[in-house]
This record gives sequence, structure tokens and C-alpha cells, in this order.
Amino acid sequence: MIAILDYGIGNVASIHNMLKKIGAVSVVTNDIDIISKAEKLILPGVGSFDACASKFYSSGLMEILNQKVIIEKKQLLGICVGMQLLMEGSEEGKLPGLGWVKGECKRFYNLKQHNLKIPHMGWTDVLASKRSKLLGNMTEQSRFYFVHSYHTVLHNLEDELLSAFYSYKFTAAFEHDNIFGVQFHPEKSHKYGMRLFEEFATM
Repeated sequence: MIAILDYGIGNVASIHNMLKKIGAVSVVTNDIDIISKAEKLILPGVGSFDACASKFYSSGLMEILNQKVIIEKKQLLGICVGMQLLMEGSEEGKLPGLGWVKGECKRFYNLKQHNLKIPHMGWTDVLASKRSKLLGNMTEQSRFYFVHSYHTVLHNLEDELLSAFYSYKFTAAFEHDNIFGVQFHPEKSHKYGMRLFEEFATM
């Protein structure tokens, strides 16, 4: 069972519906007893970094998430700001991230030169940086739907799983042990998102 963590922020219904389409058993929950029985977890997030961090830290889920991810080594997938929360912090706010993946989130820069706008929004091609079970047989033509103004800057580039380009190359997904993060929204990415969720559900 996949637990989609409900801490008051995120496209939880869309994620649940996408998982249902591919036949994966999931539940949207903030119930610690249910989360304790989950085999995998998804941490969603939309909006600003501090808003998501504040909601999460006040949700009472920190202890059970630490137990499941750090001690039991269950697989966790962070989506959008949920991915950013896994980092040490963000230029967007003052609150700390979980720090489970070393790095921070930076605002896009050098956009006027290329006549680009903030946020980076829309379909964008991605390129695999390394092989992973999460990617399965993903081809170089894979593309996902993004909506973000900040992106992760990893301290260890070996953690980078996917990259994308918006004025310059940035990390679109990472993999660190049992912890995964995607900057895009797989729940809005049609067949590409379905494929990624299928791989996550069956890893």
C-alpha cells in the first residue's frame, strides 16, 4: 500500500486518482497507524517552500516519516515542493528542509536573456542522468509537466536522476538511496506520469 501524506497541501486527489488508474493500492492519509503499515510513501507539495514546511512540521507526521524512511528504509517519492522539502533549505523561505538529500533550492536566474518567464510552466523534455528502477524503460523522448520558480541544486551530482533545460540545465529528479524526488507533476503528465508511478509502485 502507498500512503499519500496528507498534511493540508498538495494535489493529493490527483495523485490518488492516477495511482488508481494504474491499479496501485493507495490511500490519502494523515493517520499515523495507517502510515506505519505503508510499504511506500508519497510526499506532495504545491505553493511556497515555507508554507509547505510549516504545514508539514505542524502536522505531527515528522516522527512516523523519519521511522519509515530513515529507519525502515521504505521508498519515498517527493513531488514538486515535496521534493524540495527533502533538501536542506530554499532561497524561497527561512524554514529548514528535512535535509535527507544534501543541497538547496535556488530561484531560476538569467531568464531575460532568453526571454523566459517565472514560473517555468508547461511540458519539458527530460534526460536521464543515470539508470534507475524508477525510470524503467523511459526513453529520451519522455517529457513531464512542470510548474515551479525554484529548482534543486544538489551537493552530490551522483544523486541526479533526471535533468531538464530552462535557460540552463537543472535537476528535474533525484535518487538518494530509498529517497526519490521529482520537480515535475507526474499526476499531470499523462502517459509519462503513469509510467513513472507504475515503476514506483512495483519497485
